[in-house]
Amino acid sequence: MSASDEGNAAAAGYAPHPYVGGRTAVLRALAAWRMRWPGAPRVIVLTGNPGSGRSRLLTGFLMMCDPGYRKQLPLDDLDPATVPPDLPAPAVPSPAGRTAAQLLWLISDHFGLNADHTDDIFTELATREEPVTIVVPDVDQAGPVRAANEPVRVVQDVLKPLAATETVQLLADVPRELAAELAGALPRGQVQIIDLDEAEWADPKGLVLHAETALTPEAGAPELPYTTDPSARRALAEAIAARADGNRLTVQLAVQSLLMQPDGFDPADASLLPGSVGEALDLHARRLGADPQTLRLLLAPLAFAEGEGLPVQLWGALANAVAGRDMSQDLADGMLLAAPFIQPVEASPDGDGDGDADEDEDGPGGEAADDSSAGADTGRTLLRLMHPGLAEEIRSALPDTRDAQTKIAMALLEAVPQQDWSKADPYIRDHLAAHTLDAGLLPQLLTDPGLFAHADPVTMRAAIEAVPLEQLGAPARTYLRTAPLLTRSQAPAELRAAFLESAFVEDGLAPYAEALHTLGFTLPWRTLWSVPLVGVRAVTTGSLPPQGGDGATADASGGPDGTPAAQAPDGTVAQAPHAATPGSAQLGGPVPASGATAPRPVAAFVVPEGTPGSRTVPRPDGDGSEGEGRALLLHDLLRPEYVDADPAQVQLPSEQAQTAAPFGLSRGADYLRVWARADQEVVAALLSDTPFTGADLSPDGVLVVATARGVTARQILATPPPATPTVPAQRTGTADSDASDGLEGDHS
Repeated sequence: MSASDEGNAAAAGYAPHPYVGGRTAVLRALAAWRMRWPGAPRVIVLTGNPGSGRSRLLTGFLMMCDPGYRKQLPLDDLDPATVPPDLPAPAVPSPAGRTAAQLLWLISDHFGLNADHTDDIFTELATREEPVTIVVPDVDQAGPVRAANEPVRVVQDVLKPLAATETVQLLADVPRELAAELAGALPRGQVQIIDLDEAEWADPKGLVLHAETALTPEAGAPELPYTTDPSARRALAEAIAARADGNRLTVQLAVQSLLMQPDGFDPADASLLPGSVGEALDLHARRLGADPQTLRLLLAPLAFAEGEGLPVQLWGALANAVAGRDMSQDLADGMLLAAPFIQPVEASPDGDGDGDADEDEDGPGGEAADDSSAGADTGRTLLRLMHPGLAEEIRSALPDTRDAQTKIAMALLEAVPQQDWSKADPYIRDHLAAHTLDAGLLPQLLTDPGLFAHADPVTMRAAIEAVPLEQLGAPARTYLRTAPLLTRSQAPAELRAAFLESAFVEDGLAPYAEALHTLGFTLPWRTLWSVPLVGVRAVTTGSLPPQGGDGATADASGGPDGTPAAQAPDGTVAQAPHAATPGSAQLGGPVPASGATAPRPVAAFVVPEGTPGSRTVPRPDGDGSEGEGRALLLHDLLRPEYVDADPAQVQLPSEQAQTAAPFGLSRGADYLRVWARADQEVVAALLSDTPFTGADLSPDGVLVVATARGVTARQILATPPPATPTVPAQRTGTADSDASDGLEGDHS
């Protein structure tokens, strides 16, 4: 099949595709692929220059693949060889705005696969009895952050494994620089590259038809001599197509420009017709008596815009920043100048177009939060350039794109009122990291816990992951470790702040955790301490008798293995919270030192026998079971200190204290809920990226949780509702799973 067949199809009297307007050769190849015609490749890689019409072609083909849409097309008038068989619609997972991992889970959900990890997706597809058909469009638009180069990961982590799976029939639209890599992974007979800019697949007559149709009054063109006269219209369409060198975007821009401002246009003057996207910009500016550079500077902020587009109110400030001068008058006078190249769009309900938040990066989603900051831009008008190829042309023509991004990033920072991220424009919160990544400045930005909490975690995570790990500071590494939990939970800003507050304490970054308590968040807890202790199988809260029972003393200088008691993985030591912090105020004032007359609250950890600092608990009489013995390790409940004391002296809360406690605890495999006993309302919800191995809640509201990473204590900060004078309300139903057995089981 070659381009010469376009003329044969027309000579046979077949009508062109009503949406594509040509491309008979390519449509025939795609139809043969869809029907699995003998000799047809199993994998087709569609590519071409920006503006070559790949997206439009693929859309037109998919119209004929959709059983419902086929009924609206004049299929009987089309070349039969271009019409695919009437089969169930193929899967069309869109990578636009999504990461490679999100795209994989989208595929998994579509086919209902039983996959726990991304590698399982390919295994599941390979075992299917019937082949599956997958069409992946617009790979060049993949990723929530443009500078993170997500299309490369989509090709490497998604498309190449899919192409290697024999049960998958794949059609993918990829940038030219990645096409050879994808096709090179397969034997020649199984894959075919269709490059729309090669002569074999060229469609000059279709390009003329595209221009001619756009020039008709029926398509919205004003009544002009070269739009109403068929012969003049045809001649102009042929001239535009000839100059455009096969690029449909150039044709589209040329037509839009002359129709929007027909004054000064002479259809007989070929020098007024563009030969490229860049020439379309410059010729339009000159026809309107403007400096082409001014037009490019006006459009530059839109060329760098992330997500769905730039909020209109930020356009002027960013144009000033890129130009290095006041562009307000140029902007006021230049709306007609810029109009052919701009597309207004209403922000989607998902926010700024960062990909679907409910598609977890690392696996099937968990619990969704009740609220989210996603969608903060909903209902606002955003502006974007009408084609990605136009943005690429404007960026490439700038003398220093990194300098332009630096100026944009600084202007966005200056637009944050009082540097309060809660008052910042949603676009700034969610996309500042992307701009600073492109400017090479992202590591310097990643020290603000307020930005970590307020920014969209999908875009923030994608930006940070694009930076080499050795360039990231400790706060950024903590964020990166916590990011899968933030994206999975779809947590709103306050809950993100709570998760990060605990993560900072776990990593020995107490000042960052404390800062989150000063930024206006109503956090559900204050993290008191965390120890990186592995092998903990259960935890229990209790107290030691006055004066430490049998003379126990707190060893604040060392943990069970001789390391500092609250040492983080990076070697830093978490600072002990002050005894009179809001978290401990509920406990009756200052924490008594060892040897004081008040009981000392402690937490007991069930650890493997032989753990340094632990004391072995004798097996019950008659217990002859094999395996590791049981040992207990004591830790102060309120401070980062291990306690050297006999576990037998630990006193558990009385039944009366448990019943009178203001909070109760429910536990699942990877989530916990703390609820107020008086009204059954959940006051704190905790998710974990690793299963809980133990959890207990003291009567005074200190939640102690053990995972494979260690043990962390959190003081619940919620104020419980007033109790009624009758018997305290009891939780209805049963716990989600058994609580930690600790010393004597759950006493929540």
